[in-house]
Amino acid sequence: MAHVNLLPWRAERRKQREREFFMQLGAAFVVSLGVLLLWVFWMDQRIDNQNERNSYLQTEIKQLDVRIAKIKDLETVRAHLLARKQIIEQLQADRSQMVHLFDELVKTIPSSARLTGLKQSGQSMSLDGVAQSNASVAEYMRNIETSPWMGHADLRKTENSHDSSRMPYTFGLDVSLSRPKTDEADDHQMPPPPVARTAAERAEIELMVKKFQDSAAQAKTPADRDRFNAMAKALEDAQTLPKPGASAKPETVPASVTTAGGAK
Repeated sequence: MAHVNLLPWRAERRKQREREFFMQLGAAFVVSLGVLLLWVFWMDQRIDNQNERNSYLQTEIKQLDVRIAKIKDLETVRAHLLARKQIIEQLQADRSQMVHLFDELVKTIPSSARLTGLKQSGQSMSLDGVAQSNASVAEYMRNIETSPWMGHADLRKTENSHDSSRMPYTFGLDVSLSRPKTDEADDHQMPPPPVARTAAERAEIELMVKKFQDSAAQAKTPADRDRFNAMAKALEDAQTLPKPGASAKPETVPASVTTAGGAK
């Protein structure tokens, strides 16, 4: 006998599929939520790591800013020291200029002119005075231009006051200062080093060489160290007398000089 299923199997199958769909949808949601949580955790870790790096960089930047500020302060101090050094060198170079300049002022001014004022600014000088005539002013300008310590003279003014004085003309000159080449060479020329004539002088010079070498070792700048070494070498090279205790060569030591060993 045939069996006929009269139950609503289609509705049951539809409900079964709906349950499976919702179960799959729930599983997908749970998986997606887990992936989202993992992604959020990973991004938080990266953000924390980057924040730590930023904090480290900011700390290092602050330390570098402090060092840069110190370097700028040192550069400022260095600039001030260099400026002072240049001023001292300039004063040292011009230490004798004023003496020669006043001497030249006396030599160059004619008897028919007289100075009433002068002002120096750097390497230029302004002269004011009175003269008997324009010819006296012209003569004074020619004398100035032939002076080794003064250069070209520009006439700033010349006026006739028409008074009853012996020197009615007032004049003003702008004079450029200069230095003779021989004087510049003498300022930079070092005197020749002393030469030992006896064993005692040789010992004194050896002591001077030792002092120069010690000064070179304690020098704060390479220029000072080179200068002290050069002075020590010049003293050492200039000597012809053998060092104490060294054997004297007959052809280089004079017969009248007694060495430390007692040979003549």
